[in-house]
Amino acid sequence: MKQIEYFYSAHSAYAYLGSARLMQICATHGTTLIHKPVNLSPVVEAVGGPPFAGRTQAHVDYFFGREIERWAEWRGVPIVNFRPTYHDAPYTLASGMILALGSSGPETDQFAHAVLQAHWRDDADLSDPKVLSALARQQNLDPEPLMDKAMSEPIQSQFRANTDEAIAISVFGSPAYVLDGDMFYGQDRLELLERAISQPFAKHSWHNPPVG
Repeated sequence: MKQIEYFYSAHSAYAYLGSARLMQICATHGTTLIHKPVNLSPVVEAVGGPPFAGRTQAHVDYFFGREIERWAEWRGVPIVNFRPTYHDAPYTLASGMILALGSSGPETDQFAHAVLQAHWRDDADLSDPKVLSALARQQNLDPEPLMDKAMSEPIQSQFRANTDEAIAISVFGSPAYVLDGDMFYGQDRLELLERAISQPFAKHSWHNPPVG
């Protein structure tokens, strides 16, 4: 069975836009989704990407405005606004709760999608334990032990390790999907990812040019 390593931030607009389609692809092809939520800012900055506050207004308006608007319509995904009220709040607890459910499986898939959806559709504060507790209950999960486990050292260590791994393989941002070592960056590459499950793309000689 093939596996897709899924690097994403729990508050990522583009991860949300592609979430339902990604899970549909995995279900159709019997592919296991390996969740690797990350702390996004260090990942973006490690490859030379500017922090959000350092981007021009034109860049923000296009990539975090018009592009989101078009893709939301194309994917049939509801979005309330393009800059959720609590978007800059920490999402460590939400990420930990995803990891605490395990790196793969239906519960992890469903809760991860619910977290993204709550943030972008319902303007939820992903740093608020009450909000996350209610979200867990909606998914038929017991929130208290889940949140305790989420903030435990083993789970937070895994969160840091995911971030370090994303930096090591030069992930550009969220989401990124890795299939058999081949990275597909951005939810707009999902159709290419689906093709690659059954028919991998060829790698040409210029893919990794010799040094010197």
